[in-house]
Order: sequence, then C-alpha cells, then structure tokens
Amino acid sequence: MHRKEKDYTLELRPEMKGGKGTVKFEHIWKKNSNEEMFSSCRMFSRITLAPGCSVGRHSHKGEEEIFYILSGQAKAWDNGEWVILSPGDSTICRSGEEHSMECYGDTPCVYLAVIPVY
Repeated sequence: MHRKEKDYTLELRPEMKGGKGTVKFEHIWKKNSNEEMFSSCRMFSRITLAPGCSVGRHSHKGEEEIFYILSGQAKAWDNGEWVILSPGDSTICRSGEEHSMECYGDTPCVYLAVIPVY
C-alpha cells in the first residue's frame, strides 16, 4: 500500500491541548475505522507549527509519542526541562511523562509525530 503526499488527510486543531494558534496535521497513516494501519501504532503524521503556535503541555498513558524535526526549530518541554530542537533532532515522551511543543523562531516548525501504543 502507498500514499501520495496529495492524499494525506488534513486536520486543523485550534488551541490544541491549551496551546496557541492552530496546529496543522497531515496524517500520513492513522489508525482509524478504515484500518489503514494494523500495527499498534495509532498515528504517523507530519505536523506544522506556525510561528507563535504551540501544543499545550500534556501527558500520554499507555503509549509513547516520538517527534523528529524536519525543518524550523521547536522549543520542547521534555519532562521538566525546556530544550531547543533543530532539524534532525528527536524527542520521545513515554507513558506517564509530560511534554509540549512550540515553534521557536520566525519560520514554521515541521516535524514527524509517531504514536506507538503499548
């Protein structure tokens, strides 16, 4: 099975998890009623944060979330510590930990987000 970029499902989430602005999701693959994915992974998406946009602080239970920065920079709350992430950097939020992401700088931050479920 394959999917062309033009066929990704677009989703816009305003003030996601109490954050600022509107987060743009391009769902490359997503676990849903169409049974796109059979694995324990529930999401594989490209996410864009415009300057000033953020995903509010939240935790995960029974799953992890992995971010891989493609372009721009992010300021990430990583379980009690702020870190700056650049293209090629990655972070993981394990079950029970807290994280948030915000665009850092004047250009959009684009990253891949993967959520494997235990």
